[in-house]
Amino acid sequence: MKTRATAAKIVHQVINQGQSLSSLLPLYLPQMAPKDRGLLQELCFGTLRWYSRLDAIAKQLMEKPLKGKYQPIHALILVGIYQLLYTRVPGHAALAETVGACKLLKGEAFKGMVNGVLRNVQRRQAELEAKVDQLPQLRLAHPNWLVKRLQQAYPEQWQAVLEANNCHPPMWIRVNARHGDREHYLARLQDAGIPAHPDNLADSALRLEKPLDVALLPGFEQGHCSVQDAAAQMAAQLLDAAPNELILDACAAPGGKTAHILERQPALARLVAVDLDADRLERVSQNLSRIGLDATVLQGDAARPQDWWQDGLFDRILLDAPCSATGVIRRHPDIKWLRRPEDIARLAALQRQILDALWARLKPGGILLYATCSILPDENTTQIRAFLERTPDAELMPLHRADTVETPGWQLLPGSEQRDGFYYAKLSKKP
Repeated sequence: MKTRATAAKIVHQVINQGQSLSSLLPLYLPQMAPKDRGLLQELCFGTLRWYSRLDAIAKQLMEKPLKGKYQPIHALILVGIYQLLYTRVPGHAALAETVGACKLLKGEAFKGMVNGVLRNVQRRQAELEAKVDQLPQLRLAHPNWLVKRLQQAYPEQWQAVLEANNCHPPMWIRVNARHGDREHYLARLQDAGIPAHPDNLADSALRLEKPLDVALLPGFEQGHCSVQDAAAQMAAQLLDAAPNELILDACAAPGGKTAHILERQPALARLVAVDLDADRLERVSQNLSRIGLDATVLQGDAARPQDWWQDGLFDRILLDAPCSATGVIRRHPDIKWLRRPEDIARLAALQRQILDALWARLKPGGILLYATCSILPDENTTQIRAFLERTPDAELMPLHRADTVETPGWQLLPGSEQRDGFYYAKLSKKP
């Protein structure tokens, strides 16, 4: 009962209070028995992944929505429906545990209603699902504004993108080249009975057949590997830092790309990692410490480099720009419900500001790699096309055949080769 009640609290705090799943789970997981932590995460991720579809099914069976202090009970109903439709939890157990959780949420008076709704779902599942699935935004559980934007941007692929967003993400790891190549580490995994497969783009990436505790990965605590999606691993590979260069990793937290740049190029003059968020910067330092790497870690606003950097121009800059994160929804399903359509213009304006500010800190002949984990053109191709138009000394370095000034950059879509959605554009500064 505690697991269901806790899941309902978390879902309620995401949907009704705008809190993120990544900030809530670390608060609640330590309160759970170890054996229940996996189920709690499954219930939270799954209910949020399918939230609008579950909500539409529930509302067919309720006379009026639960509001105010009873909103956690509504979230509990959705947690119950998720178990019935999407998990292997036996129906009788899902029903009993969910109804019992009403007491822990101070909603004992609603036990009969919760029981009735869940039993109706069991009896009328096909009918209820058929009705809500007539609308693609409900069938695929995405907000309508996002569905429309993706239909416009990807008229042939939008549905595949939404379906990929609803899949459980695979676990990718990045092999630290300082401790041996990918083939050597793949052999170590095989010896440990851990099946894995190399990526055909990211040359340090291995996809595990099944997610597992990082403690089981050979040499993890010694920094021999790290967890990072293959699409994100392309950042350091495309930046291609050279010996004796001064490198900036802007908006660097939590530090995966920072570490990867250092792993690939041990002979840098210096790497500066900057981020506005002091708490997330601590994770950069922790990641570097585990792997045994060294960088200059600074707190600062990437849009105001004059406030934190006076030591010359950079040879290369990685700008992992603040974005809508619409390319990583399968890892963070709460993004669908936390993001608002008006956020996109605000983020695009911020990206523009940071791009212009950091370009002034790049050496003539230097390279800036622009990256986002977004799949929205406003933050990607449209952003870079506008930058090239207003920046006479900027040149596009094509990453593939279709990477032109008219459609600049390289857009990776979620689910392609089981990677996350990511965007890259590589720019050089005329001497």
